[in-house]
Amino acid sequence: MKAVIPAAGLGTRFLPATKAQPKEMLPVFNKPTIQYVVEEAVSSGIDDILIITGKGKRSIEDHFDRAFELEYFLQNCGKTDYLNEIESISEMADIYYVRQKKQKGLGNAISYAKKHIDGEPFAVLLGDTITRSEIPCTKQLINVYGRYESTVIAIEEVPDERVERYGIINGAKIGDSLYKIEDLVEKPKLEDAPSNLGIIGRYLLDPEIFDYIDEVPPGVGGEIQLTDALNLFNESYGCIFNGKIHDIGNTVDWLKSSIEIALEHDDVKDELMEYLASILK
Repeated sequence: MKAVIPAAGLGTRFLPATKAQPKEMLPVFNKPTIQYVVEEAVSSGIDDILIITGKGKRSIEDHFDRAFELEYFLQNCGKTDYLNEIESISEMADIYYVRQKKQKGLGNAISYAKKHIDGEPFAVLLGDTITRSEIPCTKQLINVYGRYESTVIAIEEVPDERVERYGIINGAKIGDSLYKIEDLVEKPKLEDAPSNLGIIGRYLLDPEIFDYIDEVPPGVGGEIQLTDALNLFNESYGCIFNGKIHDIGNTVDWLKSSIEIALEHDDVKDELMEYLASILK
């Protein structure tokens, strides 16, 4: 199976940090966000990944490429731990790139993957969302797809105040954590939302979705919305993700995520805890 990672957004909520740097390359603790996403795909058994980029995103390609001068320097300095880590980044998977020519929405970005996917089911992982669990989120979707052989979307229960940030599903519960989706609404107002089950940026899509993307007119924000194409497809399941989600969609959640992940590292945990305690007095 192949994976597609849309990473063409402008990152306006992080300006000016994203004026000359992709938001997907903003570090969460000691790694850029998109590296966590690629690692999830690889941990799910996927080693063929297409990243949809845009203008000003070249640093994503550079990050997953070899860095011969840096590797030479680290080797000569005897910094083998750093060397091994740097080398492993370029060896994780076969990674390909294509540019979205114009900002026309998630559905349009995914349409650029049609030739690469070549008629097979494929995973989509948004480049600014980190998921963490014993069984990777994408692998959980692959397992569900294996049972139903139809599109599966990762979802979570979201608090009322965050409903407007998500695509929301309306569906019938058919298992402990599984819903047959009847309708999807892109970023509805709370009073218009059919449920509190939000889409979290992980999909396992049937290749027929490309035909429906071609059919849908511009939707919310004048963009081609994947949710609109999925409504036309009308054969989707929603799977509640069993794990932790870090939505790197705004500066506050990005800072929270970096702190949470840093606190899991013993080499910095005590010092960081001491510092947080001192500034919160």
